[in-house]
Amino acid sequence: MTATAPRFGPSPTRRPHAAVALLAALISLLFGLVLAGASPASAHAALTGSDPQDGAVVATAPEEVTLTFSEQIAMGDDSIRVLDPSGKRADDGAPRDLTSGGAVRYGVQLHSGLPDGTYTVAWQAVSADSHPVAGAFTFSVGAPSDTTVALPSAGAGGGLVGALYGIARYAAYAGFILLAGGSAFVLACWQRGAGARPLQRLVVRGWVTLTAATLVMLLLRSPYTGSGKLADAFDLDGLQSVLDTKPGAALVSRLLLLGASALFIAVLFGAYAKREDATERKDLTFGLATGGAVIAAGIAGTWALAEHASTGIQPGIAMPVDVLHLLAVAAWLGGLAALLVALYRTPDITSGAVRRFSRMAFGSVLVLTATGLYQSWRQVGSWSALTGTRYGQLLLVKVALVAVLVGVAWISRRWTARLTEHAVPDDAAAPVEQSESPVPEEPAVPAATSGEEVDPERAAQLSRQRAALTATKEKRTRDADPDRSGLRRSVLVETGIAVVLLVVTTILTSTEPGRTEEEAARGNTTAAPAPLTGGQVNLSLPFDTGGPKGKGTVRLDISPGRTGANSVHLWIDGPDRRPMDVPEVKLAFTLESKDIGPLPVVPDRLTEGHWTAGGVQIPMAGDWTVAVTVRTSDIDQTTIDKNVKIG
Repeated sequence: MTATAPRFGPSPTRRPHAAVALLAALISLLFGLVLAGASPASAHAALTGSDPQDGAVVATAPEEVTLTFSEQIAMGDDSIRVLDPSGKRADDGAPRDLTSGGAVRYGVQLHSGLPDGTYTVAWQAVSADSHPVAGAFTFSVGAPSDTTVALPSAGAGGGLVGALYGIARYAAYAGFILLAGGSAFVLACWQRGAGARPLQRLVVRGWVTLTAATLVMLLLRSPYTGSGKLADAFDLDGLQSVLDTKPGAALVSRLLLLGASALFIAVLFGAYAKREDATERKDLTFGLATGGAVIAAGIAGTWALAEHASTGIQPGIAMPVDVLHLLAVAAWLGGLAALLVALYRTPDITSGAVRRFSRMAFGSVLVLTATGLYQSWRQVGSWSALTGTRYGQLLLVKVALVAVLVGVAWISRRWTARLTEHAVPDDAAAPVEQSESPVPEEPAVPAATSGEEVDPERAAQLSRQRAALTATKEKRTRDADPDRSGLRRSVLVETGIAVVLLVVTTILTSTEPGRTEEEAARGNTTAAPAPLTGGQVNLSLPFDTGGPKGKGTVRLDISPGRTGANSVHLWIDGPDRRPMDVPEVKLAFTLESKDIGPLPVVPDRLTEGHWTAGGVQIPMAGDWTVAVTVRTSDIDQTTIDKNVKIG
């Protein structure tokens, strides 16, 4: 082999059948290990208690049934159903939010005069991290009896709609990794690759996949968390209700950012690929890298905003950590996919590009290690949860896959080092050494003499022949190089492991964290760490805007009620104590003694009559004035306030 031509690529006609077969077998084995015995993934929220309790026998029928959850949830009008032994409804069909003092509790009134027998309570809700959760239990009045009601065996978000939504979630992650990682590979590792068609197709397909998956998730969101009927995907009322939720807003934001990323792709593979001037290319590289990083971080933030990172303990830290984790995954795995495509589909990928990717991958692994340790502590919390919960077991599988992937990457680095021991700089031109196999001489194009014209068809035919012969020479040179073949095989295996790693990671995002599962099993609720000073603030403020349906009550919880970041939950009840929706609600915090404020807060609508805001900063302790502005129509509005001690 020649040591002066450090460019390598695929055979244009022959594919590595043995390597592909080995990769397929590896993927099948790992898929089996990961998915064998997999049960439907539960969501982050969990039922931690009920009154009456599951299986309880009470002497007289209770006036209401209450359910307590580990975190904030969203419930609809038909989310809690109580069925008598014959299967008829025994409740009034209107769940009431009874949350107070940090305990997330919902209740439903029962009909009076209920006869003795066994009653079934079935419930369904959406947890704060966007996943549907459901369950059922029974209690008896007087004595247990036969019942015609069968407890549902399928989990929430199942069926055809759940399967389609799950496929879209996998596709969305894969599309983002190809889009962000492929672009990063071009800008950071192989800028000449911007003109390579295979890399262009890889990045564009990533964009198309992510865009299509996001649209599918937006349409399926309503039936996924509600009826489970595929036909409801095109229900405009359901779509509108989705847009009013945090997951819906995240999906819409992702679509807007994908519009910006389309412009980024057009410049990257258009003007940038054609730019020859070194100074202009350097400036454009900086601009594309900055803009691309902002767009990629924004898209990654749409996951952090609506899933596990946005709820539980320390969301203010967890969300940016989650963004960094996802960006590192994209840079590593997406760059690996781009490298694989370049090795097998482009003839002039340079050894320098491989070295630069190796450094980028190493940095990504460091970021993944740091962010992964924090996420593991936050979501697992104990050794028992690591080994005794579904989330912890999947996390161990993920760690093992990462370890194997790093090991294979180390082998790839060795192949790269062997390739570049005697290599010249990437842009140096050097002749390719003649292979031992004889290659026919290239036919010469006949020179045109004076007054003689060359047949255009003949010239085109000869040009194609020369291109084919040149490709044959390059192919034989590459095929005779065992170092290049070894690198291609190791990168192919890396990519296969990366695919399985992506599957496991996606499953983790829809699985109940081990910390929550253990706390639910103990019957405890998930709460923030106890504040050093102060305590949760609970307010109840009646209001009257003066217009039709302008009366109601605002209930406000500020947790943990101390200086620093706080979470705010606000409920509005009508005169009948039912949840009441209003067009607009705003908050403001003022500390008059220190001339601070008003500090505005615009909460997000979580569900009917329920708004929430996270990361509300209280800069210092004192007697704060909390002002709530409620607008019930275009012209009817009022502001109510109350002084409270915070911190």
